[in-house]
Amino acid sequence: MTLSPRRATTGLVAFTAVTLALAGCAKSEKSNNSSGGSNSAGAQQVQSPSGASGSSCTLQKYGATKIDLKSAIVGFSQSEKEANPFRIAETQSIKDEAAKIGVKKLLTTNAQSQLPKQISDIQDMLNQGAQFLIVAPLNSDGLEPALAAAKAKHVPVLTIDRKINATSCSDYLSFLGSNFVEQGHRAAKALIKATGGKGKVAILLGSSGNNVTTDRTKGFLDELRASAPDIKLGPQQTGDFARDKGQQVMEQLIQSQPDITAVYAENDEMALGAIVALKSAGKKPGKDVKVVSIDGTRNAVEAIIRGEINAVIESNPRFGPLAFKTAMDFENGDPIPDNVIISDRAYDESNAKESVDSAY
Repeated sequence: MTLSPRRATTGLVAFTAVTLALAGCAKSEKSNNSSGGSNSAGAQQVQSPSGASGSSCTLQKYGATKIDLKSAIVGFSQSEKEANPFRIAETQSIKDEAAKIGVKKLLTTNAQSQLPKQISDIQDMLNQGAQFLIVAPLNSDGLEPALAAAKAKHVPVLTIDRKINATSCSDYLSFLGSNFVEQGHRAAKALIKATGGKGKVAILLGSSGNNVTTDRTKGFLDELRASAPDIKLGPQQTGDFARDKGQQVMEQLIQSQPDITAVYAENDEMALGAIVALKSAGKKPGKDVKVVSIDGTRNAVEAIIRGEINAVIESNPRFGPLAFKTAMDFENGDPIPDNVIISDRAYDESNAKESVDSAY
């Protein structure tokens, strides 16, 4: 992927990291265990809000009507089916926090990875009287009709986990999420450590058309080129953030390029699929072929403990507390930054056993 990420690069404002209360985590797919309840160790922490100087958004500047969230109708648009731990935990976190603060009514929809459906989902929630929207965008582009419908009704749209190519405090309120370029950098550093800076790496790309894939790829490649000239870049092929697709792609790559000695998967689900393929081919993941991924699911951290994954960079999905805190601050008249970036942990053999209960 070579698309340039739209990132604010000036006027970064540092502030003290604030730990937010964690609403319940969801079950992992391969286990009946749940990290449920309030797990403060896994709560999101704010790294920094950022935006160009003077670009913080206020209720008046946005042109929204002031509401009390506790007596309001709030809509949440999920982009993908809840078939992986990230989406399960994200949706549950929104539901739990809405219940915790006493939101009058929470509308929830799921676009099932279909952009036209996400557009219609958002429009339907507006027609049902939604007064504030939290949206996990499917793609960075394409939501313009839905955003226009919200703007026409003066309904704020808060985006989480994927950034859209639009104007903050106009087309949408703010973005809450990780620094995906930095995640890529950190994954590359972990891979360099695991491989000793040598070998041939295959990249399992995420879905096309969103800044998560673009940025994670950019950060990873930039770090490899700068720090590990002896690591040869192998094939880059999309696994669509899915376990079955990751397995299929890895099976093909093992056949076509058996000299691959490392895999960078842009989410844990693809990494777990790749592990199955490697083991089926008689290879030892984590040993014969080093594996590094991004997400921080319990299944992946447990794979580190088993020695099948070498490192995982977290991407924390528990947006409920931060999303509703941001919404309440906005409705109270406080200025909201263009971007609120969260701090993500990392897992490897040095901390996996003691930290697994913080995974989702």
